[in-house]
Amino acid sequence: MMTERPPHGSTRPGGRTARTRTAVLTAALDELDGAGIGALTLDKLAARSGVHVSTIRRRWRTVEGVIGDLLAQQGTTIPIPDSGDLRQDLRELAENIAEFHATPRNRHLIEGVVVAAAHDPRIADIVRGAFTARIEHVTQLVHRAVARGELTVEPDAREVIEALSAPFYYRILILRGTVDARLVHTSAEAAYLAARAGAFTPPEAESGGGQRAEGRRGGTAAAALPTHA
Repeated sequence: MMTERPPHGSTRPGGRTARTRTAVLTAALDELDGAGIGALTLDKLAARSGVHVSTIRRRWRTVEGVIGDLLAQQGTTIPIPDSGDLRQDLRELAENIAEFHATPRNRHLIEGVVVAAAHDPRIADIVRGAFTARIEHVTQLVHRAVARGELTVEPDAREVIEALSAPFYYRILILRGTVDARLVHTSAEAAYLAARAGAFTPPEAESGGGQRAEGRRGGTAAAALPTHA
């Protein structure tokens, strides 16, 4: 009986599979440190990693598949805090993001894929998917804060994390500056205070639900309200 092929870069139990993935992804990082993503090929990955090109092609299919797996792996290296206090969790998350980008290799990876994404829709899809998945995973720290009763109105958790993260990428990618302790403090504190003030409250929550909005705006108003999926 035929079995479904696993997703690009997925692993099966066993040391050999893990070693293969580590070798290829490490080779990809090394190549990105040098020539950049535009010059990356499966043959170069095979030569640097020692893994046969047919094995790489069978598992990841394309260079884009390798980059997608690499971004997914790098995202998991940033720990998600769970201190029991939202303000502290956001501060620790900002510190973890700063520490990640303090490593030149990680910074080069992000810079490289963002530049490539501007010219290649396939890379753009990979970058968007990897960051969306990461943000969605990290939102658990906001949901935990809501469950503890720290926030009186539940915010859009993704917007909280995006607000904290955005200053880092503006500093790195636009200003080409360095990440410092001040940026860690201001990004975390701004996200926390905005969340407490209700800045990230979805419109339907602010209106008190569809029935109250309908009463103010008419019978079709509730259906017209924007939602945050």
